[in-house]
Amino acid sequence: MNHISPKSRLSVTQQRLGQWRQTKDRLTNAVITSGGMGVLVAILSIFFYLLYEIVPLFESASIDPVSSYELSDVTYAQPLYLAMEEQAELAVQLDDSGQLLFFKAKSGEQVERIQLPLSEKIGHFAINSEQQPLIALASGNEVVLIKPSYRISYPSDKRLITPFVEYPYGEQPKTLTDGIIGSLALRDNTEQLVIVAESQGVLQGVRFVKEQNFLSGEIALQEERFDLPAIDIDIDWMLMGPNQQWLYLLNKGGEFRVLDILTREIRDSGRMLDVGKITDVRFLLGGISLMVATDQGAVDQWFMVQADNQLPHLQRVRSFWEKDRSIDLVVVEHRRKAFLTVSNEVDLAIYHSTSERELLNTTISEGSKSIEQMAISPRAEALLTQNSNGEFTYWNVHNEHPEVSWKALWNEVWYESYQEPAYIWQSSASSNDFEAKFSFTPLAFGTLKAAFYAMLVAAPLALCAAIYTAYFMTPLLRRKIKPLIELMEAMPTVILGFLAGLWLAPFIEKNLPGVLSIFLLMPISVLLFAYIWSRLPCSLRSKVADGWHAVLLIPVVIFVMWGCIAVSGTLELWFFSGNIKAWLSNDLGVAFDQRNAMVVGVAMGFAVVPTIFSIAEDAVFSVPKSLSYGSLALGASPWQTLVGVVIPTASPGIFSAMMIGMGRAVGETMIVLMATGNTPIMDVNLFEGMRTLAANIAIEIGETEVDSSHFRVLFMAAFVLFVFTFVVNSIAEIVRQRLRKKYGSL
Repeated sequence: MNHISPKSRLSVTQQRLGQWRQTKDRLTNAVITSGGMGVLVAILSIFFYLLYEIVPLFESASIDPVSSYELSDVTYAQPLYLAMEEQAELAVQLDDSGQLLFFKAKSGEQVERIQLPLSEKIGHFAINSEQQPLIALASGNEVVLIKPSYRISYPSDKRLITPFVEYPYGEQPKTLTDGIIGSLALRDNTEQLVIVAESQGVLQGVRFVKEQNFLSGEIALQEERFDLPAIDIDIDWMLMGPNQQWLYLLNKGGEFRVLDILTREIRDSGRMLDVGKITDVRFLLGGISLMVATDQGAVDQWFMVQADNQLPHLQRVRSFWEKDRSIDLVVVEHRRKAFLTVSNEVDLAIYHSTSERELLNTTISEGSKSIEQMAISPRAEALLTQNSNGEFTYWNVHNEHPEVSWKALWNEVWYESYQEPAYIWQSSASSNDFEAKFSFTPLAFGTLKAAFYAMLVAAPLALCAAIYTAYFMTPLLRRKIKPLIELMEAMPTVILGFLAGLWLAPFIEKNLPGVLSIFLLMPISVLLFAYIWSRLPCSLRSKVADGWHAVLLIPVVIFVMWGCIAVSGTLELWFFSGNIKAWLSNDLGVAFDQRNAMVVGVAMGFAVVPTIFSIAEDAVFSVPKSLSYGSLALGASPWQTLVGVVIPTASPGIFSAMMIGMGRAVGETMIVLMATGNTPIMDVNLFEGMRTLAANIAIEIGETEVDSSHFRVLFMAAFVLFVFTFVVNSIAEIVRQRLRKKYGSL
């Protein structure tokens, strides 16, 4: 029988324990490494997912030919108008003989041919808008109003689109002038129809006021004729704005007149071009902007601008160029501020006016086959062109997000009806003619503004509290104060936002003089109390042990706050004539909103204080006591030791606390969502609100259409926050490492 000595048995046991310890170390190392790698993978996944949602915003447009064909039974009349219906299945073409031909857009198969009741050929026509295609046809001195319409049915569960023609104002032609109509413009709304016709240089206006019979629902028209002033230029284009006020008159030479129909006065006149000629003029979506094409290769956007104390005038806002090629044709999209152009070299270009993006520029025809007509579908998913040989081509269009560009996101943009370029965020409106305004600048400004005022409140309080608690306060009191302050961090920010919005904001508005006096009198009162305490007899001061002096300030703080609020009304009466808001507005020109940056600073500062305090206090408390004792032994006072030894040694941790607190303030959502007016404005005013990137995402993400431009722009806002946090944290880590290296030898 083998005998194992106790010494050998102990050696085996130690070996097994050592192996088990190594196994646990390797397992722990693997778990920690995998956890760290998991965090990195999660962060990278968020980064790439945000990029995945954002990249489509900056993709260019493209078109793909689907089919080409020629219409059968072709007439030799001159085509005037080409359009497609909502589904881009049917197209309609109007010629000067008064014939409407409905055909399948992809194949050219004829569906319906309708001859309009006209006695003569169409000399001129005008359309209300691309979105509401009410067409006025001028034949001689008469006008007929028609509307191509479509009826959708589902026989055998298959969609069938049946075209027909409506006569919303009757089939009987309406006589407008004594002579042959040379130019025509119309605008229709729910209250009235206004038509202006030109004949031999004389303008004649007709207003048809709609009166509805409440019993039968029928609408009767009351005709009112009105004369307009004489025009001293030849008229090649005449267009009327949607508010039925502005009438734009232009000729090929570039001369223009703007006529106010309401006052019947010429409001503006001049020349649009120094050289060259105008080749085409169209209204952009909404009827506010004129898109003027020239033979010099430019398309200029013009709209009426009324600056302060000035009369309205027609202003060139921006220009789009096509390399000195004559623009023959301009077509506008039905639901976006985008437009298409065709040059004489058969180059098709797609632009968006607000973003100033050239989305596509490509050749779509070969040889001398110029494009005579072009139509874009209402959804901007299909394009139909007709060349000079009568051949039609159907194209698929891919242009999902033309509204977004770096310039539109970060630079000033001159939006329609604005006096000048501005930074504006306004992502939606009730009107389909709305010009989306996706400017990140006011949101980024609001984010920094909220963070600045929050840190202005939180940083001094948190850092001073952390230094005093860790360095001066008695351990017994520290063990009670520190957990209490850290417990504040557990309070949900939605509760803080709720209290800030519904209680704090009205309270500050009601007691604004008292609240402002707190910020002024509180530090003075604390310093005054400290001075008085230092002058008291030593026998009295010695009764308070070292590290307990902060408790004495509690009644001082409470008394000062109560006193300031109590005399708030008296202060407002004495210094501000009983109304401080009126004094701010009238005397200082400072606007006051109930939910403003001051409320956000106090509420969000309260939320950020625990974060900064906890990290900074740990950093100060972790400074080795030997350094403090050594400094004190060399004759330095406690204050000199704090400033010269403790704070420099703890500076990496203090700086980290500040950066983490700032990150918390930048990313905060619920407090700024509930405690500000959420107005995306750029104003450093303490008494006005703001909108932050985080709050904007929370407000709008639930209401936006998935995969829309607005949806992806909100993801870009999240990406901006992500990058901002990454950059700030990276800079903070670099600074922290340098501070550690600099003061690590103390």
